[in-house]
Amino acid sequence: MPEITLLGWIHTIIAIIALIAGFYTLAVYKVITPGQKTGQLYLACTFIAAATALMIYKHGGFGPAHGLAVLTLLALAGGLLVTRITALEKIAVYFQAFCFSATLLFHMIPAITDGLLRLPVGDPVLTNPEDPILKGFYLAFLVTFLVGYGLQFMWLKKQTQA
Repeated sequence: MPEITLLGWIHTIIAIIALIAGFYTLAVYKVITPGQKTGQLYLACTFIAAATALMIYKHGGFGPAHGLAVLTLLALAGGLLVTRITALEKIAVYFQAFCFSATLLFHMIPAITDGLLRLPVGDPVLTNPEDPILKGFYLAFLVTFLVGYGLQFMWLKKQTQA
């Protein structure tokens, strides 16, 4: 793997802060919203991480990580804008939870990929981004996201009925 650049370090540190804030926010509040301080931190760091990911070209061109960055930016925009559309007010909290939780999924895919392809330094766990181990992680993250969103949906439904 190529050495990590200064931009790569900034991106990585911001993304780690985002992940910590995101998982903390889910553990404490059950959903990520801009109304929580930790939610605001998560959303801001996620935006910066996605924007900086679009500036990193270690393999020479637009790749899967860039696609995830674009999806992240779209999910952030969708989650923020849906609460401002009156016609969608009945589904807004559910859609926002889906969008913001999806950004965690989008964080985890490159995090595990880069982590296993770079660490430990000098003798990484994996040497090929097509390794089936990565596909297993991706599937596990997707299942975790779907189950987690299902739990969020039920919790939000209880909140709106109360």
